[in-house]
Order: sequence, then C-alpha cells, then structure tokens
Amino acid sequence: MTRQLHIREEAELDVIYAVAWYEEQRPGLGVDFLIELDAVMQRMIQAPVQFPQIKAGVRRALLRRFPYSVYFLASDEIIDVIAVLHQHRDPRTWEQRTKS
Repeated sequence: MTRQLHIREEAELDVIYAVAWYEEQRPGLGVDFLIELDAVMQRMIQAPVQFPQIKAGVRRALLRRFPYSVYFLASDEIIDVIAVLHQHRDPRTWEQRTKS
C-alpha cells in the first residue's frame, strides 16, 4: 500500500515563501529547493520511521542542501505535512499547527 501525501495549507505557504526567497537570491535556486523537497517527501512516503519522532507523533525530515525541516505526522495511509520551516524558526510555529 502506498501512503498518500497531504500537505496542509500553511505548509504549502511555507514552500511558496521559501521558493520565492531562493529565486530572489539566484534564479533557479527555488527550483533546486523544490527538487530536494520532493526527494525528501518521497523518502517520507516510503519509510517515515527513518525520521526521528520529535514530539507526540510528529516527525522531522531535514533537507540536506537547504536549512529547512519538514514536520509531519505519519500513519499507514497518509503523510500529513504540518510545516516546511527554516531550521532557525521558532519551534512553536509548527507546534501551534498540531493543535488544529
């Protein structure tokens, strides 16, 4: 069985803002960010338990080239992406999103 990927609206906005920022820095860098993010998300779908659980079922996947973390919940059926945040952001940002 293949898990479905669900990206919350807030996480989609996180990605849009990150891509826009990287594109401002250098054209094409935002695309590189998306390619790496996609690779990490594919790994999350295939084997979510390879990523550490950091709090009450929430796991964190790190991008290699970019200083971003993907926070997600995983079940047998779905990967629920809560946030895609710069690693220096306040952790309360994603924690607040788990309460909704």
